[in-house]
Amino acid sequence: MQALRVEHLSDDLSGVVLADIPEPVRAPGEVLVRVRAASLNFPDLLMTRGGYQFKPGLPFTSGLEFAGEVLEADPASGFAPGDRVMGGNKTGAFAELANVAADKLSMMPRGMDFPAAAAMGAAYSTAYTGLVELGGLQEGQWVLVHGASGGVGLAACDLAIALGAKVIASTGSPDKVERIAALARPNAVLLAERRFREQVAEITSGTLADIVFDPVGGDVFDESTRCVAFGGKLMVVGFTSGRIADIATNIPLIKGFSIIGLRAGEYARRFPERGQKIQQAISALAEQERITPAIDRVLPLSRWREGFTAMTRRELVGKIVFQPG
Repeated sequence: MQALRVEHLSDDLSGVVLADIPEPVRAPGEVLVRVRAASLNFPDLLMTRGGYQFKPGLPFTSGLEFAGEVLEADPASGFAPGDRVMGGNKTGAFAELANVAADKLSMMPRGMDFPAAAAMGAAYSTAYTGLVELGGLQEGQWVLVHGASGGVGLAACDLAIALGAKVIASTGSPDKVERIAALARPNAVLLAERRFREQVAEITSGTLADIVFDPVGGDVFDESTRCVAFGGKLMVVGFTSGRIADIATNIPLIKGFSIIGLRAGEYARRFPERGQKIQQAISALAEQERITPAIDRVLPLSRWREGFTAMTRRELVGKIVFQPG
């Protein structure tokens, strides 16, 4: 079968190749899935460089998440051949076939196609865990979402709006403002350049943001400390800017806000029952058509380099989805 393999680490994707490898053999407890669509996530790019906290042994098949059809499963797994499923692991999604532990899969929401299901999992799990599970999002609250052109940022906007919040979407690219406005439908879009606290204050009539959802870090995090309402929450989701910010602890003390670290996958591993309920809630919202993953483009896996390069250059508004075969 064809699979996208990382054979050695590099900063220029030179260690990544589309290769023919043996088909996987299913072990007890695993589910063999024919992959119909797999979405590209920022950790996939980082892992080609050795820049992610999880460092798989070389060589490995890239790809965090996918959607597809079950080919083989243990009768006790809860899955049967023909089931349409979504899920994945830290690696292995960018291939024609994938073996995954049964507890890493869930049924696709009814009415959803494979690309949308592949694009939904990690992004919406991160958004829901952060905004609802840890952030306690309430209807009518103001949510400031940074990195709103990315899959996680767009998912956070989509979810917050579906749950009745008011959303400010931010981006560092002037070229993306109109596209974000059309896709995310927030209350406002702002450029996260230098000092943007006054823009947030004006949009919120001075109340500032109840929740700041920040996958960007760096200078954006620094300024976000000025944008959080008293008693609000500043959510650390990632560091796509490349700089991990520091903060003087007197700032959250004086302003009375909380800083919350968000690792949705780790949260689900530590609290599996809560993780299952999160997935059920997301699926229910999707089946009600209250949330819809934003997809920038769908590409055959043979055009993997185009997708990775677009992510590297920060050209995307929404997710890249690969289709093997």
